[in-house]
Amino acid sequence: MNLSALDFSIILLYLLFNFLVGIWYRRRASESTTEFFLSGRKLPWWIAGTGMVATTFAADTPLAVAGLVAKNGIAGNWIWWSFVFGGMLTVFFFARLWRRAQILTDLEFIELRYSGSAARFLRGFKAIYYGLFINCIIIGWVNLAMYKVINIMFETHAELTILALAALTTLYSGMGGLWSVSITDVVQFVIAMLGSVVLAVLAVNQPMITEQGGLRKILPDWMFSFLPRIAESTPSAEAGGILALSAGAFIAFIGVQWWASWYPGAEPGGGGYVAQRMMSAKDEKHSLLATLWFIVAHYCVRPWPWILVGLVSVVMFPTLPIEQKEDGFVLVMRKILPNGLKGLLIAAFLAAYMSTLSTHLNWGTSYLLNDFYKRFIRRNEEEAHYVAVSRVMTVLMMVVSLVITFFVLQTIQGAWSFILQCGAGVGFVLILRWFWWRLNAWSEIASIVAPFVAYSYLAAFTEVKFPETLFYIVGFTIAVTLVVTFLTPPESVEHLKNFYRRTRVGGLFWKPISDLLPEVKSDGNYFSLFLNWFLGVVLVYAFLFGIGKIIFGQWLYGMVLCGIGMCAAAGIYYDFNRRGWTKLN
Repeated sequence: MNLSALDFSIILLYLLFNFLVGIWYRRRASESTTEFFLSGRKLPWWIAGTGMVATTFAADTPLAVAGLVAKNGIAGNWIWWSFVFGGMLTVFFFARLWRRAQILTDLEFIELRYSGSAARFLRGFKAIYYGLFINCIIIGWVNLAMYKVINIMFETHAELTILALAALTTLYSGMGGLWSVSITDVVQFVIAMLGSVVLAVLAVNQPMITEQGGLRKILPDWMFSFLPRIAESTPSAEAGGILALSAGAFIAFIGVQWWASWYPGAEPGGGGYVAQRMMSAKDEKHSLLATLWFIVAHYCVRPWPWILVGLVSVVMFPTLPIEQKEDGFVLVMRKILPNGLKGLLIAAFLAAYMSTLSTHLNWGTSYLLNDFYKRFIRRNEEEAHYVAVSRVMTVLMMVVSLVITFFVLQTIQGAWSFILQCGAGVGFVLILRWFWWRLNAWSEIASIVAPFVAYSYLAAFTEVKFPETLFYIVGFTIAVTLVVTFLTPPESVEHLKNFYRRTRVGGLFWKPISDLLPEVKSDGNYFSLFLNWFLGVVLVYAFLFGIGKIIFGQWLYGMVLCGIGMCAAAGIYYDFNRRGWTKLN
C-alpha cells in the first residue's frame, strides 16, 4: 500500500504529539505515585470518562466487531452489548464508593475490606495474576490486532513496526504516568472516532453497494436483526465461529455474563483501569459522571461505524474464510481509502492501539508496584524510588506482552472467550464484597480458583462450548464460594467497622455492623439507585437501537427509540439535580 507525503505527515504529527505530551507531564508524574498512577486525583469527569472509552477502543475492537457481524450479523454484538447492565451498576452503585475509599489501586481495597494472612496473600496474588499474567495477555491481543492491521495494509515489516510503536507508547506512558495517558486518550478518542466514521461513510457509498440498492438489498435480513432469532442457531452457526448465537448463548450473555464474568473494562462492581479512572476523578460526583459518560459513549457512540464496515466486508469479500473474518475491516480500508485519508485512518488505528496500550501499561504497573513491590518487598522507600521502579516495570511488562503477541496468541476472539470463561463467577464476589459483611478473603480466593477447575473439566471431558459453558462454570463457582464462606470465620468486627466508616455503603446486608455504628449515616438510597440503574439501561439500549434504525432508514422507529432514551436521560437528570449532583466543583 503506497502512502503519500500527506499520509506520512499526518501519522508523524500524531506520533510526535504523544511524545511531547509525555515530556510535558514527566516532572509532574515524578512527584509521587499518586500523581503517576492517579493524576493527583484531579481529573474532571470528561477527561476521566473519555479515558475509559479510549482504552476500550483498541485496535482489536473494530476487527473483532467486524468479525462478529460477518459471522452472526448485528446480533452477534450481544457478546459485549450485554455488559450494559453491569456497566450501569458500576455507575450508580460503585463509582462514588471507589472514589470514597481513598486508595491507590482497586487491589488495595482487598486489605481495606479483609484482614489477616489470607487478605495479604490475595492482594499479592492478584497483583501478579491480573497485573502481569492477564494484563499481558490483553496487551498481547491488542498488539496482535495492530499487527494484523499493519500486515494487511503494508504487507511488510509488521514486527518491526509493532516494536517501534510499543517502544514509543512505553516511553510516553512511562514518562508522564496517568497524566500523559489521560491527555493523549482524549485526543486519541477523537481521532479514532473521526477515522471510523469517515471509513464507514466511504464504505457504504461504494458503487458496488449503492448500485445494488444498499446493504439491505444485498445481504440477508437476519444479518440486520438487533436481536437473535430464538432458535437452535443462526444461519452462520455451522460455519464454526466462536459465537454460534443460539437461544442458550443469548440467555448466557444477558442473564449471566454481565454480572458473573470478569472482563477488562466491564468488571462487575468496577475494577481495573475503570476503577483507576474513577479514583483519579476530582470527587465522587466527577467519578459517577465520568463512568456514566463512559458507558453512554462506549455503547451508543462507537459501535455503528464498525458494524457498517463489518457488513460491507461481507459484500466485498464474501469468500473470506471464517477464521479470517476479523481481517475484513482492514481489507475494506486497504481497498477503498484514497491518499490523505489513508494517513488519517492509520492514525486512527494508532490512536486506538496506543490509548489502550498506555492505559494497560500504567494500570498493570500500579498493581505490581503498589500491591506487590511496595507491599511485600520495599515498604518504606522515598516516592522518587517508587516512581523510578514503576518506569522499569512498565518496560518489562511491555517486553513480556510482546513475547505473548508473537509466540502465544493466534486470534483475538479466542483470547476474549478464554478471559470470560476463566473469570466466570468471580463477579458474584466482586459485587457482594461491597454489600455483604459475611464474605471474607477466602471467599474471593475460592471464586478465583473455582472457574479454572470448572473450565478445565469442561474443556477436557465435555463437548460444551462457549458461551453455554458460562452456566456450568458460574454455577460451580458460586456454590464453591458459598461453601467456603460459611466454612471459614468472618472478618473481625473491628475491621468491618473500620471498612463501614470509610465507605458508608449501607444496605440490609450490613445491618449487623451498621447497628453498631449508629453515628455513621449511609447516603445510599437503594430504591433511587435501582431506578437510576433501570433508566440508564433503557437510555443506552434506546439510543443504541434508535441510532441503528435511523442509519438503516427506519426513521420513525429510530426517532421513537431515541425519544425514549431522552425521557430516561431526563429522569436521571431530575434525580441528580434533586441530590445536588449536577453542581460540580
